[in-house]
Amino acid sequence: MKFGTKAIHAGIDPDPSTGAIMTPIYQTSTYVQEAPGINKGYEYARTKNPTRTVLETNLAALENGKHCISYASGLAAMDAILKLYKPGDEIIATNDLYGGSYRLLTKIFGLVGLKGTFVNMTDASELTSAITENTKLIWVETPTNPMLSIVDIQAISEIAHSKGVKVCVDNTFSSPYLQTPLDLGADIVMHSATKYINGHSDVINGCVITNDDTVADRLRFIQNAAGAVPGPMDCFLVLRGIKTLHLRVERSCQNAEKIASFLKDHPAVSKVYYPGFKDHPNHDIAAKQMRMFGGMVSFDLHANSFETTEKVLSNTHLFSLAESLGGVESLIGHPATMTHASIPKEDRLKVGLTDSLIRLSIGVEDVEDLIEDLRMALAMVDA
Repeated sequence: MKFGTKAIHAGIDPDPSTGAIMTPIYQTSTYVQEAPGINKGYEYARTKNPTRTVLETNLAALENGKHCISYASGLAAMDAILKLYKPGDEIIATNDLYGGSYRLLTKIFGLVGLKGTFVNMTDASELTSAITENTKLIWVETPTNPMLSIVDIQAISEIAHSKGVKVCVDNTFSSPYLQTPLDLGADIVMHSATKYINGHSDVINGCVITNDDTVADRLRFIQNAAGAVPGPMDCFLVLRGIKTLHLRVERSCQNAEKIASFLKDHPAVSKVYYPGFKDHPNHDIAAKQMRMFGGMVSFDLHANSFETTEKVLSNTHLFSLAESLGGVESLIGHPATMTHASIPKEDRLKVGLTDSLIRLSIGVEDVEDLIEDLRMALAMVDA
C-alpha cells in the first residue's frame, strides 16, 4: 500500500455500530465491564482509548513501524523516551536541535543524573569518538531545527549499533511522508505531531514509533504510570489532519523550493539554509534519505542586527509571526528569541544561530503571494 493510501485507510475502518466513516470521538473516562476482569479491551481511558488506538495504528503504518504510542505533546513523547534510562546514562544529541529538547535534556533530566552530550553529527565519523561506555542513546534531528543540517541516519545507526547503542530520530521536520528513519536503521522515531502530521495548528500531540517490542512495552508502562496521554478529541483532530498529510507536505515542499531560490538571489539576504540546494552541506544525503527537501527554510540577513531583523519579522502579512511549524498557513519566526531562547547564546552561535536568523515554515498558499509578501518585508531592511 502506497503512502497516500495508507494515510487515508491504514488502521481505519467504518464504525461497526453505525457505519460512520470517520473514527468516532470516544469521549469517556471509563468503560463498563461485564464482570471483574472481563471487558471489551478497554478499562480506563488513561490506559487506552479507541480513538487513540486508531491513531496509533495509522501512525505506525505511516512510519513502517510495529508499535506507536501517542502522547499529549512532542515533549511528552521525548520525556517518556528519556525515562527509559537511569542516572549515569549518557544521551548524545545533535548539537543543533530544538530548544525545548535541549531544555528537557539539560534542565530536567540533567538534574537527576542523565548526561546530555551534544555532537555535530553532520560528519557521522565524529560520533565514533564521542560514544563512551555510558552512552545508551543517540538523539538525532534531521533536518535540524533551525539550521536545517542533514544527518545521515543510516551511517549514524550503523556506528551506534556497532557499539550497542540505540538511535532515536526526531522526525518532526520531515514527517513520515518525506523520510522513514526505521527503514534506515533507527530504533525509535519520535514526532511532535502538532506540526506536519496534524497540519492545522489546532492541536498539541506527540508520538513514538518503534519495532522493538521491549521498548514499546516499557513506553506503554511509563505512559500509563505517568499519565501523559492525549485526549480523544486531540486524537480525532490528528487523524483528520493525516488524511491530507501527503498533499500538504508535497505542496509545502514545492513552495519552499521556490521561496528558497527567491531568498538566495535577494540582496538583503546573506545566506539561505535549505537542503534542496546542491551546495547545502550533505545535500546528497538528503536526496538519498528524503523524498523531497522539506517545507522549512531559514535565512540570515546581511545587516546582522536584531533591529533590522525585527523590521522583517514585523512587516509580513501572509507569514504570521508565531512559534510552531508544519501548518497549512505560513509562519515566520525568530529562533533566538522564540523556539531556541532556552539555549545559551554562546551555544547558539556555535552552530550559526545568530540574532539575525529567520526561520520560515512554508504553508500551502499560492507561492507567488508568499514571495511578494517576503519581498515587501525585505524592502524594510533599507527603509
